[in-house]
Amino acid sequence: MQRVIGGSDGEYRFLELPDADEWLMDGVRWGSFEHPLTPAFWVTQAWLQGEPAEGFALCANLVEEVVTCLLGGHGAPAEVGLAASSRVIEALRGSGSARMSVERAEELLRTPLSINGREIRYRFAGQRARYLHGCLEGLSELPESGLDDVELRDALCGLPGIGPKTASWIVRNRRGSDEVAILDVHIVRACEHMGVFPKGADPARRYFELETRFLEFCRRGEARASVVDAVMWATMRKLSRPMLKLLVDPVPAMGEPLPLFAWGEEQCPAVGEAAAITAPAVDLVRA
Repeated sequence: MQRVIGGSDGEYRFLELPDADEWLMDGVRWGSFEHPLTPAFWVTQAWLQGEPAEGFALCANLVEEVVTCLLGGHGAPAEVGLAASSRVIEALRGSGSARMSVERAEELLRTPLSINGREIRYRFAGQRARYLHGCLEGLSELPESGLDDVELRDALCGLPGIGPKTASWIVRNRRGSDEVAILDVHIVRACEHMGVFPKGADPARRYFELETRFLEFCRRGEARASVVDAVMWATMRKLSRPMLKLLVDPVPAMGEPLPLFAWGEEQCPAVGEAAAITAPAVDLVRA
């Protein structure tokens, strides 16, 4: 049995996990909770972080959440997606309408964005403008309140430019749902490393099969899928490539197995000088 202690200000709580060698699910052992990227590590991090106090929502309503996730997905850096969606949302509010012409959407997306003192152009403005127009038209026919989480995800997948990943992101944000998963490159990489996904897993071809596997992993770990997804994404995207390679490679160039170290506290001597890692706060904006 592994015991994790969490808490602060003299108030402590405990999480008990199976031994590192026990099987969590077919082909996947628990691993040690203090060893980064193991199943026990992710379950522990989700337990320590918990759901954000303000929830997952980025916006106040479905229309604005769709705009934000649509423009923030497709490989757009988080900062660029947020800047573009903020501009579009401001225009929608100013017009008093939940719809927008293709021409107006393209005008807004083609105008350079000011980000950290730099002028940045939003990529594929013409294509995203058409998607945005189509999504806003389609949302007027979508009965959100009458659909469960999976039904809402499936309905969103019918809108232009929205696939399972973006649709799942919208549903997770709106409802804190544990019935869907946002399988972007960071989640896939982490799950491949654990053996939850096979090597070379391709969400573009096998999204729902992989999602079922991810949700099973969370259920068996007794962790909320929404929180595991958010913590996993926030952690993986902030690891440098050299550090990620060092953590994932069981026999680094130094010729010895990577020693264990406490996440967010004292790094082991072998990697401590290379980078200081702290457990990141859950960031809800995906890149």
